[in-house]
Amino acid sequence: MASENEEKVELGSNAVPDTKPKKDWVLLSLRVIAFLATSAATLVMAFNKQTKNFIVATTGSTPITATISAKFNQTPAFVFFVIANGNASLHNLVMITLDILGSQYDYKGLRLALIAILDMMTMALASAGDGAATFMSELGRNGNSHARWNKICDKFETYCNRGGAALIASFIGFILLLIITVMSITKLLKPNRINHAP
Repeated sequence: MASENEEKVELGSNAVPDTKPKKDWVLLSLRVIAFLATSAATLVMAFNKQTKNFIVATTGSTPITATISAKFNQTPAFVFFVIANGNASLHNLVMITLDILGSQYDYKGLRLALIAILDMMTMALASAGDGAATFMSELGRNGNSHARWNKICDKFETYCNRGGAALIASFIGFILLLIITVMSITKLLKPNRINHAP
């Protein structure tokens, strides 16, 4: 009689397997850091503006000055950079929210595939924005003597330094997005190893 009760207790404890998905804290941490990096890049570039007064002529002994502003929205590549990094920030924020609050929903495998596809698209868009902004930053810093385009960073140094800081933050975010994408694809290929408790 006692052995039957022991068997029932053992069977009862093994009958209900733990099917809750395990949190992937590494991926969540990488998403938080990528969100912070891309949102910092977005904000620094979006508020990047410098205004200076230049002497354009002299009449007798009186200098004539002109006020010139350098703003990010005067360059389409920088506008695209802000849009791409803003999109990456929003994507990471949504994925963080889904990871924290959406664990009770099961999408029967579609969720992992959708996350991997969205991660790849976001990484590609961030890469394009970084490339475009890097090209324009190089042109602003050094000019192009063959096309006779003058450099502007000797005149708008603060503007260029802020743009450089935004680029560094964005490239950090891009590298993290690349790692996140690889991890998402790995999760898609081996969902039992990563998503469920052993």
